[in-house]
Amino acid sequence: MPNFAEVPWIAEHIALYQSDPEKAHMWDASQAGGEGLLPTLLLTTIGRKSGKPRPIPLIYQPVGSAYAVIASKGGFPTHPLWYENLVAQPECDVQVGAKGMRARARVAEGAERAQVWKQMAEVYPPYDLYQERAGNREIPVVILDPID
Repeated sequence: MPNFAEVPWIAEHIALYQSDPEKAHMWDASQAGGEGLLPTLLLTTIGRKSGKPRPIPLIYQPVGSAYAVIASKGGFPTHPLWYENLVAQPECDVQVGAKGMRARARVAEGAERAQVWKQMAEVYPPYDLYQERAGNREIPVVILDPID
């Protein structure tokens, strides 16, 4: 399994977010075989083994003053590395367009998870397929709560 940040279209999206965040915010999913423009943020975690910053663009939705992302990894049976990094160190950097902030990640559960999953799947319907593909792995719904 490659490091997703090394996949060419992901690396290009990261570079665009770092150089022109307003342009990168609404991402053209056709670059990855999807359809239409999708709202993305740039999440930067700290590698749990390397200790280095690890940026990754992710589809998101606002949830109150926070932001929700899905740790789908396309339905693979294991969690994405960025999620594992957040489990080890929940504080992270989030950039939504030109707006940057520190945040603390938490996993939504119960009714909150169900509501946010539905909201995210309306924006990006393949999430439901990814959950089927993931088998016994419940795909985490991650809430990024801004911190001062």
